[in-house]
Amino acid sequence: MKHLGFCSFLVLLHVLFEHAAGYALFAVKEVEDIGMLLPQVEQSVLNLGKFSSVIKLSAFFPFKSAQGALENINAVSEGVVHADLKLFLETNLPSGGKKKAMLGVSDAKLGAALQEELNLSIQTGGVVAEIIRGVRLHFHSLVKGLTSQAASKAQLGLGHSYSRAKVKFNVNRVDNMIIQSIALLDQLDKDINTFSMRVREWYGYHFPELMKIVNDNSMYCKLAKMIGNRKELTEEMLEAIEEITMDSGKAQAILDSSRSSMGMDISPIDLINIESFSSRVVSLTSYRQELQAYLQSKMGQVAPNLAALIGEVVGARLISHAGSLTNLAKYPASTVQILGAEKALFRALKTRGNTPKYGLIFHSTFIGRAAAKNKGRISRYLANKCTIASRIDCFSEVPTSVFGDKLRDQVEERLAFYETGEVPRKNLDVMKEAVIQVRTDYYKAPPTIDGPNSVGLITEVSRTWSSQRKFCFFFFSISYMVLMVSSVLQENGDGLKKKKKKQAAEEEPEVKEDEDVLTNGVDEATPAKKKKKRKIDAVEAEPEEADATRAEKKKKKKKKAEDE
Repeated sequence: MKHLGFCSFLVLLHVLFEHAAGYALFAVKEVEDIGMLLPQVEQSVLNLGKFSSVIKLSAFFPFKSAQGALENINAVSEGVVHADLKLFLETNLPSGGKKKAMLGVSDAKLGAALQEELNLSIQTGGVVAEIIRGVRLHFHSLVKGLTSQAASKAQLGLGHSYSRAKVKFNVNRVDNMIIQSIALLDQLDKDINTFSMRVREWYGYHFPELMKIVNDNSMYCKLAKMIGNRKELTEEMLEAIEEITMDSGKAQAILDSSRSSMGMDISPIDLINIESFSSRVVSLTSYRQELQAYLQSKMGQVAPNLAALIGEVVGARLISHAGSLTNLAKYPASTVQILGAEKALFRALKTRGNTPKYGLIFHSTFIGRAAAKNKGRISRYLANKCTIASRIDCFSEVPTSVFGDKLRDQVEERLAFYETGEVPRKNLDVMKEAVIQVRTDYYKAPPTIDGPNSVGLITEVSRTWSSQRKFCFFFFSISYMVLMVSSVLQENGDGLKKKKKKQAAEEEPEVKEDEDVLTNGVDEATPAKKKKKRKIDAVEAEPEEADATRAEKKKKKKKKAEDE
């Protein structure tokens, strides 16, 4: 073959395609430049006849079992070279010769692993992506003995097994149930309140005095269901009323009010509807209590330390707002502190106002017990402890609430420190006590901090957390950027104020110097602000002097003429 001006080699491109049925290696038409293939491939990708002239099946490695297919696809998704893939490529890829071999892959991560493992020249994107698109479309036609139906079944089976393996988890540590439970609990609170007010208004036409005596919504609905028509209320029903109200005085007041009530009469059909609706509200209230007990048990299984520290309801709201316990564990303490107050944060950044001190953690008892000047400090400290508790719950395999109890004691000590000045214990000492207690309770080992189990327990969370550092680095960087932006905005505002003060301070001594000079009788030094006026006055003075000289000359000429 003749070449003009320089010597070039043909590029032999092979494309690796991973299918549910196995690995396939396709040889692409030899060209001097791979970029020359792109227009040809784009034109022929939809036509099998034209596409077959561009590529040719070089080798095919079918998976022997569904388990083997799952192992290989897991390795490919993680960018790891499986032993089967390595053997397949070493066997079928040409090595040596004048032709320059190149392997095209769809995943850049897998390509980097192949380049490091087998020392291959890897090509991704561009024409390779178009070729793989065509191979995916015509794969069952390019491989002999593989039908479209068999390929679809293989893809469906592998997809199901891959998804099951990815979402495989401990059913006792599922945080999705907590997210749904707290959402339903909040919705039930709103609905029960609305329905109770409807019962009050409806039954209030018949017995308005009951509304003043009983304030609790659930108790009011129970009484409305039991009493029914107030005219039929007798002394025999006094015990039943007392069981509901848990107060003999209220029960007697209800009985007395029913005899002298100002309410209107009610028909039996209206009373039936009121009783039916009241029973629904009562059942919703009882279900709400059951749901709260269920939420407490789930929080004890999924996030026992967070529940022991801040409470089941507030901890569940934090998990729900973050999306999952893992996401909450990835958040820094500064993000947990204002979680739920995002609108206030960005409004403060926009208007250069004060940023919020707390979000959802405000509903904990600690912030309410702190003094007004210490609310921000205790919220920051509490957010720090919540972050520690969530990370322990997420990455520890030991379901214990010991760490949460110890962290709660630390927050209590910090509150006492703000009020009385009593110095709290150090965090290291508290965590040593927690590890000793866990080792004694769960590992049935003597209470010492030097054993291998305790070391493993301490390092378990940190080791697992370090493996997640790539994920949490993103959240750390975002929070850092937010803080930097707020600090820059504040510095810019302070800088402008300082500049104005500096300019005013520089102008004052100049004015004083000018006043001193003027008192000495010298007119050369004037304030800096009057320089422009001076120039204008000088320009105006020049034509005035010229006019004066002309007038004097005219007078002299007149005198000479009169003398003559």
